[in-house]
Amino acid sequence: MANVCRVKADVEGREFSIETGRLAKQADGAVLAQYGETAVLVTAVVSKDSREEADFFPLTIDVEEKMYAAGKFPGGFVKRETRPGEKATLTARLIDRPLRPSFPKGFCNDVQIIITVLSADQVNSPDVLALNAASAALTISKIPFNGPIGAVRVGKIGDNWLINPTFQDIINSELDIVVAGTKEAILMVEGGAKFVPEDIALEALTRGHDAVRRIIDTQLELREEHEKINGPIEKMSFESLKINPELEKEVRVFITSRIAEAIKIKKKEESEEALSEIRKEAIEKFKDHTSLEPESSDIAYEGVAGEVEELAKKSKLLKAQVNAIFKTVEKEEFVKLVLEEKRRPDGRKTNEIRPISCEVGLLPRAHGSGLFTRGQTQVLTVLTLGTASDAQTIDNLDIEESRRFLHQYNFPPFSVGEIGFLRGPKRRDIGHGALAERALLPVIPSGEDFPYTARLVSEVLESNGSSSMASVCGSTLALMDGGVNIKAPVAGIAMGLVLKDNKFEVLTDIQGIEDHIGDMDFKVAGTAEGITAFQMDIKVPGVNKEILEAALNQAKEARLYILDKINSAIGKPREEMSAHAPRIISFKVPTDKIREIIGPGGKIIRGIIEETGVSIDIEDDGTVFIAGKDVEMSDRAKRYIDQIVEEIEVGNKYLGIVTRVTNFGAFVEITPGKEGLIHISRLSDKRVEKVEDVVNVGDKVKVEVYEVDRQNRINLTLLGLVTLNK
Repeated sequence: MANVCRVKADVEGREFSIETGRLAKQADGAVLAQYGETAVLVTAVVSKDSREEADFFPLTIDVEEKMYAAGKFPGGFVKRETRPGEKATLTARLIDRPLRPSFPKGFCNDVQIIITVLSADQVNSPDVLALNAASAALTISKIPFNGPIGAVRVGKIGDNWLINPTFQDIINSELDIVVAGTKEAILMVEGGAKFVPEDIALEALTRGHDAVRRIIDTQLELREEHEKINGPIEKMSFESLKINPELEKEVRVFITSRIAEAIKIKKKEESEEALSEIRKEAIEKFKDHTSLEPESSDIAYEGVAGEVEELAKKSKLLKAQVNAIFKTVEKEEFVKLVLEEKRRPDGRKTNEIRPISCEVGLLPRAHGSGLFTRGQTQVLTVLTLGTASDAQTIDNLDIEESRRFLHQYNFPPFSVGEIGFLRGPKRRDIGHGALAERALLPVIPSGEDFPYTARLVSEVLESNGSSSMASVCGSTLALMDGGVNIKAPVAGIAMGLVLKDNKFEVLTDIQGIEDHIGDMDFKVAGTAEGITAFQMDIKVPGVNKEILEAALNQAKEARLYILDKINSAIGKPREEMSAHAPRIISFKVPTDKIREIIGPGGKIIRGIIEETGVSIDIEDDGTVFIAGKDVEMSDRAKRYIDQIVEEIEVGNKYLGIVTRVTNFGAFVEITPGKEGLIHISRLSDKRVEKVEDVVNVGDKVKVEVYEVDRQNRINLTLLGLVTLNK
């Protein structure tokens, strides 16, 4: 244990600690981080060899949520964790986004970071803790890393700002935002809000960044302690792809003017086809370039196979160089177009939105549907309404147990004119679906006002930039078409950035090429009142307050413009729901009456369901949901339940059914599951020799309660026969 290093800091009254040297010592970097009683182990491992020809950084983030961390068993029949759940996937994306731009350019070795949640106190979220631990593991490892970076969650209750609020605080907070960055600038933003104005959102980012600096100081302290014990940390050397100057000069002459024209083509597929053709021609033209000839003529090939291998390697490196030059020129021409010529690839102004159309009611059997089209991005969202039993049960480490509002996002390959395998939702699909769900959740009415489970599915039919924000708009249309009384319409927009030296331009409604080549993707969603969700990813070392303020203000203008378009298509939620949607009645009963409604072995509630054809759900707090397409049957089921929970009092009158006959009287079911006795002396004002002379089993009778004794036995008086069972 002599090599164990541990540092700690006080963060909002709770101890934040990180240590290394005790666990997972064969990993290149391993950190155990703890906040409160939540603890995560994060390991970082790098491959020995570089992917020289790769045009992306091969970083993998895996999150392992172990249910033992919260003292739980995994759900289902197989009591073992299998594929990552939605929460783990979202955490992996949260960590990937600020880490990826923090590695040095040209570093192409595979890096895998594994986060294992070892303890979850269900008070402090493990996601932000894991992000900080991942940065710390990289900082003390040999892996090249331009960190450390830090992250905090920001909340606000009343006038009080909260850093790393607890799960309970988040429920009551008007903000739930994760801010990640370096000491100098913000790298990533992810979160939701309850109609927060832009100035409050900007203040949240500023306060979050201040707290990030304190987290970074703790990581630097760990590195210092680690070096005291183990000596200076030596980062592994790497060689980025070397571009031959002669090759670059020739390729630039061949492609520059053509790329400048291709990126100005307005139609996405035509522009992409032109750029692809230029790239292919360049690779073909320079595939035999002499810049990679062996420096020495005495290289020994091991036979024909060795020569073929060497030629293949040369071909790959040449192709990689041409691709790298192509990307550089493409970026240069794009930046020149925006910053110098003050125009965008499709000719729009920086704050101009592409043409928008909104349609509702497209699908006759759906409970609601909305089609939102913005330029070449098109999303169809479909609404399905269900009962409380359709709510999603959550099986993860959080305290949340179920969800009655769900939004899901699908991105089929045909939406971008490609062929691909359909093997369930990808990480991106899950992330975009969660972002839109967060944006819409604040406007969904409460369970008391809206006793339904609602599922929205956004199908991306065509994509050229910001389909996630289009799904927010399509979902608003579908909800209003379905008669859901949302608090206000929600719209979303994606903002881009072109940054060079001290000059920048914020772009409204970015399309694919601007997302691909640009420096920022800042998605903002909200109502006319304020922001409900936002997410920011960048490719530059960070953005400052000036850029964030410009992006938020420009996004507000765009949001209000889109909301006008939505309101023109459907000004308010429909007064009537679809004829195919269930009609749900909700009300509360005393919790001590739930058992009586259910009855022995479920007999009573099953009987009501069989007779009326409705579905009935009862929650632990006594809330009853009755769902059925026949309103009359739903009302009848409610009357039955009202009778069951009603207190039986002297003087109450009932229409009942004779269930049993004895020599001393007749038993009558006056409400489902409750019987009273008509003594033979109460069957008539005259003497009755035999009970069957007056009533028989199955007769419907009018009765009045004349006594409820100390043992809660109900005694009745016969008022008259309604029907005879003959």
